[in-house]
Amino acid sequence: MKIWIDADACPKAVKEIVYRASQRLRIEVVVVANRPLAVPKSALVSMVRVGSGFDAADHAIANQVAAGDLVITADIPLAAQVVAKAAGAIDPRGDPYTTENIGERLSVRNFMQDLRAAGLAPGGPPQFGSCDRHRFAAALDAHLGRGGHDQVTEP
Repeated sequence: MKIWIDADACPKAVKEIVYRASQRLRIEVVVVANRPLAVPKSALVSMVRVGSGFDAADHAIANQVAAGDLVITADIPLAAQVVAKAAGAIDPRGDPYTTENIGERLSVRNFMQDLRAAGLAPGGPPQFGSCDRHRFAAALDAHLGRGGHDQVTEP
């Protein structure tokens, strides 16, 4: 199992929670971004820098993720590809993407994108906060716990 982080827009607090879980549970983490990011010096954590093309990080993850891996992403189309490959996916606010909810989440995303393009809806999610951090840590714990791993602790 690997944990993939779609890191271009992933909050620092989420990455730190994943890094701690990686060290404690001995799980490989691959951070994918279109710019260099600082990652912990660890044999378990690697950084993959992709080109600056549209969705380059998403394409790299989708092409390499395997069944049983976990992807941390806010990108719903990427999550749909991940779920289709029998891998897990969680957004940075702790909401899991599943075969049961991915179709609806894609529909809502597309609808909101159309509203924003028409100037009928404001853009972007609310600011990331401590409740989001707690929800993410709990969701990561739940996902990793299904694989027999110890509980993930939060800062």
